[in-house]
Amino acid sequence: MDDVVTSAIRNVVLVGHAGSGKTSLAEALLFRAGATARLGRVDDGTSLLDADPEETRRHQTLSLALAAVPWTTANGETCKINLLDTPGHDDFTQVVDTALEVADLAVVVVSAVEGVQAGDERVWARCRELGLARMIFVTKEDKPSADFESVLADLRARLGERLFPLELPIGEQQDFRGVADVLFDIAHLYDAEGHETTAPVPADVEEIERIRHEELVEEVVSGDDDQLERYLSGDEPAPADVERTLRRAVGASAIFPVLVGSATTGAGVDRLGDFICEIGPSPDMHPTEVLVGGEPTAVPADPGGEPLVHVFRTVADQFVGQISLLKVLSGTVRGDERLTNTSTGADERLHGLFTLRGREHLDVRSVVAGDLAAVAKLGDSPTRTLLARPGRPVALPARPTPEAGYTLGVRPLTQSDDDKLTDALRRLAAEDPALTVTQDEESGQTLLTAVGDTHLAVALERLERKFGVRVETEDVKVAYRETIAGPVEVEGKLKKQSGGHGQFAVVRLVVSPAERGTGLVFIDSIVGGAIPRNYLPAVEHGVQDALLAGGPNGHRLTDLRVECVDGKYHSVDSSDMAFRTAAGLGVAQALQQAGSLVLEPVSAVTVTVPVASQGDVLADLAGRRGRVVDTGTGADGEGVIEAHVPTAELRRYAIDLRALTGGRGTYRAVHDHYDPVPAHLTAATRTTVGAAR
Repeated sequence: MDDVVTSAIRNVVLVGHAGSGKTSLAEALLFRAGATARLGRVDDGTSLLDADPEETRRHQTLSLALAAVPWTTANGETCKINLLDTPGHDDFTQVVDTALEVADLAVVVVSAVEGVQAGDERVWARCRELGLARMIFVTKEDKPSADFESVLADLRARLGERLFPLELPIGEQQDFRGVADVLFDIAHLYDAEGHETTAPVPADVEEIERIRHEELVEEVVSGDDDQLERYLSGDEPAPADVERTLRRAVGASAIFPVLVGSATTGAGVDRLGDFICEIGPSPDMHPTEVLVGGEPTAVPADPGGEPLVHVFRTVADQFVGQISLLKVLSGTVRGDERLTNTSTGADERLHGLFTLRGREHLDVRSVVAGDLAAVAKLGDSPTRTLLARPGRPVALPARPTPEAGYTLGVRPLTQSDDDKLTDALRRLAAEDPALTVTQDEESGQTLLTAVGDTHLAVALERLERKFGVRVETEDVKVAYRETIAGPVEVEGKLKKQSGGHGQFAVVRLVVSPAERGTGLVFIDSIVGGAIPRNYLPAVEHGVQDALLAGGPNGHRLTDLRVECVDGKYHSVDSSDMAFRTAAGLGVAQALQQAGSLVLEPVSAVTVTVPVASQGDVLADLAGRRGRVVDTGTGADGEGVIEAHVPTAELRRYAIDLRALTGGRGTYRAVHDHYDPVPAHLTAATRTTVGAAR
């Protein structure tokens, strides 16, 4: 593949709802192209692209897979298709975003049985935001209950009206035997072995094919003044001319073709590959936007330009080490080329370029603008890094990241695991930027935050498989607080005399609740020199010590107003430490006398859901002791709910919200304030946190 040219490259990402058949379609394309000797199947674990043990075990795509596919169309046109296979699970939307960022065409794979699902709508909206060209492949047309016309109507209703079928199924379900080409008015029929022959469009499909042909031609020529003028005068352009205009329209996201077939039987798969090559955009049709000196700048995919390389993914490989996936945005990169990280200035040597076909490494001597490749052992260039000649102030625009909604604490099982844990978590997060690793100073927990429970479970499996680190998980310890229940005046006294220099300090304190969120309010009301001024900072430090020591329920203290009103000292035996200790004893005594309230953190939550799900979500929030602050309507017509919810009630909210809304709901939560825990729940918090402490 060393002699590929930019105009013949097609960077294609397969996207869609989980289980729609994306990986099966990718495997069928590889098999049809002759890139694999047999058809890989997800269900029996023989898929070339779902190669990780976690994917094989779950029969589910969990990461981004790249496969370079040499394709020759029925017309003899050759191109290189870089297939990017992506997960459909909600937890892995950042993987999809990574692929969308380097693709030039998205093929949305929709099931002819289930129709349009939440994941299809979500990725369609994301492609629209990016202005990415799209086509739709309706697969599983051979399965029971497949209904192409129903799916087409659903697609137009939920994704938009500018969807036009380029193919119609000939037969459906068990009778599916081929596709009718709407543009060229010809049938492509397939036998049991998947061999294709052409024939006239069958009579049972002829009428609807004629109607779809007229719709398509009218829509396509409306974008070309010359063709439109001829068409209106009764001179219909030749199909080849319409196809050339269609390619421009697809590249401009003005028309979205709909194709149909079956990855299982192979029917229509060859037509998909041909259409990708014939009407799919090449990298040179759309420049890539980067930031030069902070200003957006278009970089054309020019093989003769200055080299600019985008590191779009890093993978920790047990045998090779780190593998970096690259897209050459400009120029031509050759093996052993030296480039510079534009963010850090670190020099990198691109030693041993290769392209990927699943796990297979295919060596290449050079990579032209627009092409995708890989290189091993880039030491200082993580995901979303740009490499260029020295002195180019170039950066990538920021990209939205998915809201992390599920966190667990992790503990190493053995001392050996403990020794390796920090570095392993760092490398795991470098491979998957949607993971966040933090150290909670208060609880001492190592926290691993993911998008959802599946994402986190897969991350822990990879942690053990790739890095040999075993951990056990635990719930995140909620940062409860305590405050005094009411005002009280107490005396803190320290008096020790054991011969020689003693310790003496007396402080009289008025301790009362402070306004929520103020922490500690310390007031010096000493008059007449009852306590010398130089000891008052020690008194305040003693109060602060008491806050950290915690209250009767084992939680740190907060929102205390402590007024020092009187005291006693000794000219010889008093000291800073004595007054510090006496102040702490005084606060402890105040809590014993007045009692305490346990406070829990409360998050400000913004939930965006389909209007039809709004009632269920409101009821669920009420069950979580949430208080709705406001409801409204978002820019796209969704329901938006603002609420205050105890943080302890949000541990699994990302998972539960997905179930409530069919995967269409999202939320964002930030800490807002502390509120008293209801009396009947106080004992439970004491037990939980007391054990943790």
